[in-house]
Amino acid sequence: MTASPVSSYPPRRRPLSLALALVFAGLPSAWAQSEATSPESKVLAPVIVSDTREQAAPPTTTLGPQELAPLRAATADTASLLRKVPGVTLYGAGGASSLPAIRGLADERLRLQVDGMDLLSACPNHMNPAFSYLAPSQVETIQVWTGVTPVSVGGDAIGGAIVVETPKPRFAAPGQGTLVTGEAGTYYRSNGDGFGVHGAATIAGEQVSVRYLGAYAKANNYSAGGNFKNFTATGRLGHTLARDEVGSTSYELSNHLVGFALKNGAHLVDASVAIQNVADQLYPNQRMDMLDNDSTLFNLRYLGQFDWGSLDGRVYHQSVDHFMDFGKDKRYWYSQRSMIPNNATDGRPCSPIDGTCAAGMPMNTESRTTGAKLTANIALGERDVLRVGGEYQHYTLDDWWPPSGGGMWPGTFWNIKNGERDRAGLFGEWETKLNDRWMALAGVRYEHVTTDADPVHGYGNMMGNQMRDAAAFNARDRKRTDDNLDFTALTRYTLDETREFELGFARKVRSPSLYERYPWSTWAMAAVMNNFVGDGNGYVGNPDLEPEKAYTLSGTIDWHSADRQWGLRFSPYLSYVDDYIDAVQWDATKNAPATSLARNQFVVLRYENQSARLYGFDLSGKMPLARTGLGAFGFEGVLSYTNGENRDTGDDLYNIVPWRATLTLTHQLAGWSNALDWELVSSKDDVSDARNEIKTPGYGLVHLRASHAWKDVRVDLGVENLFDKLYYLPTGGAYVGQGRTMSINGVPWGIAVPGMGRSIYAAINVKF
Repeated sequence: MTASPVSSYPPRRRPLSLALALVFAGLPSAWAQSEATSPESKVLAPVIVSDTREQAAPPTTTLGPQELAPLRAATADTASLLRKVPGVTLYGAGGASSLPAIRGLADERLRLQVDGMDLLSACPNHMNPAFSYLAPSQVETIQVWTGVTPVSVGGDAIGGAIVVETPKPRFAAPGQGTLVTGEAGTYYRSNGDGFGVHGAATIAGEQVSVRYLGAYAKANNYSAGGNFKNFTATGRLGHTLARDEVGSTSYELSNHLVGFALKNGAHLVDASVAIQNVADQLYPNQRMDMLDNDSTLFNLRYLGQFDWGSLDGRVYHQSVDHFMDFGKDKRYWYSQRSMIPNNATDGRPCSPIDGTCAAGMPMNTESRTTGAKLTANIALGERDVLRVGGEYQHYTLDDWWPPSGGGMWPGTFWNIKNGERDRAGLFGEWETKLNDRWMALAGVRYEHVTTDADPVHGYGNMMGNQMRDAAAFNARDRKRTDDNLDFTALTRYTLDETREFELGFARKVRSPSLYERYPWSTWAMAAVMNNFVGDGNGYVGNPDLEPEKAYTLSGTIDWHSADRQWGLRFSPYLSYVDDYIDAVQWDATKNAPATSLARNQFVVLRYENQSARLYGFDLSGKMPLARTGLGAFGFEGVLSYTNGENRDTGDDLYNIVPWRATLTLTHQLAGWSNALDWELVSSKDDVSDARNEIKTPGYGLVHLRASHAWKDVRVDLGVENLFDKLYYLPTGGAYVGQGRTMSINGVPWGIAVPGMGRSIYAAINVKF
């Protein structure tokens, strides 16, 4: 990572004393109580300390080891494990960093947790979202709430929730001695020559457990199913890309986690440290590329079971050092002559580095996140559970761009300086089983959120009104305080063993992020570096943004056989969002007529509070088809529809896929488990006019997969996009993966990022 003088950004070190005290206030007495328990309480291994009562609002979908195993085989992207979950889509990004969306709401509008931690992106392009810090092989379970999310799951979000968990610590059974287990695996994908390796190991006694999880992944650019562009130039001298090669889609990264756990009766202390290094990850829908990302993450948890219920406490800390510049497929050298399209000197090195010659555009981000949580599950009787808890999170961010010449000269550009976001919350939630048929849940959550940032300055030249914009930003009060109130209510009625009905309502509130409030420059070159939706446009922050407030009504009709061998689940929903953070072209009036907007080009936008409405449904089902001498055949299907509209302007919301379906024919014979997937997506014709969003045609893809599992060995084989079809990702954004990306319209507008062409993959996993 490019370093800067220590004096260029303010040092901050916040002690963890308060957080540690919060979690461990009751630990000594809990440990003493566990010593006094009967010997019989110590014969269960591993100890799982949790509330085992049935919840009125369980996850809509839970993916465990059995469901995840075939999905891990050929991907380095943990978020892509969700691709078949009803209601979930993926915003395209880097090869290991896609952003999940639930029912039209994405990224920080969702509650995304990794091992109970709320991790925030530390990048103006959100290249390092929460799930990018885990390899797929490190994931043991995923829980998804697509409808009404209980307040106990989290706050500061207006959409659903996704909770990802790594493997729990394992302990030896009494008398077993030392437990030693592990596994190792590898995979290869033909398109892009993608490959990865992973390993895991545990050494444990009856009360002490040490574990390791590691993974490495690397891939080159992938190829689409046909030519999707009419140019080959990248802006690099002597470097071109084939017309079917999707530029800036390569990556190389590694993840490591070491955990140490202590168990005593019904009490567990688990400490872990996770380290990630991204050597590079390039982005086809962003102007910049991630050329280094170093993260160190500490997580300490206490989990205990008592006569009155359970206690779950956690403290965590993450430090991220992030560096961006132009990757191998984007122009690096910029001079006055090379800014002329098709000039013979395009991309040639220039010298000296000064106001007329630029060597790339280095961008640095440093963040520190410290959090603490404490949750108590209190049994009030046979039918009632009370959940109460609180959490605190302190997030700091510095985002600065050292001078590199040309317009980026002669000083350092501060995009966000000494940014802070503090969040403190309290919640209470009551769950009751009214009788054998009726269950209900109600909860309230209060959150206090403050954000602030220091004065800034640009590169120090007159280009792009940097001085004017910085002066206006610095002259105003930048501190904002939000008091947010969430509440949820949900009830479920079980008619009989085959039919269930669920209805829920929620008010959810989310405060704006630092990257929504504080980027300040309207200069197109600086604005396009602030974009986390991948549409190719530039964005300017707005310190006056109000928190988003969503009112959601969601229902479910679940019809299934008594043994769950077949079932049909229908879930409609409706959401109104007040103060929805949308975008307007910054030099246009808020309610400008469509004719006044710049069309068919990339533009600069400013975040504004407006209002939105989303509605749709998810339909999923499965059924057995036949059991013959050739094996057991079955069918699974998912159909989803979403409609989103800006109620102030009548414009369509960004990145909404109206119709999509996956139909799967399954087959099982002996140890073989096989499937044929037919993926169907309708054309995206209703697009955001303010953003000049690109329309995409509908498509249908066929995928094949097969696996065989022995006692300790698993083999996976498959073909993605069997017929090598050319298609465009409806939520993949605009293609800016090669060329003169620093200039807002120096790359062609109107090309959506295409999906991957045919890819054959194989994977093997061995346990010991």
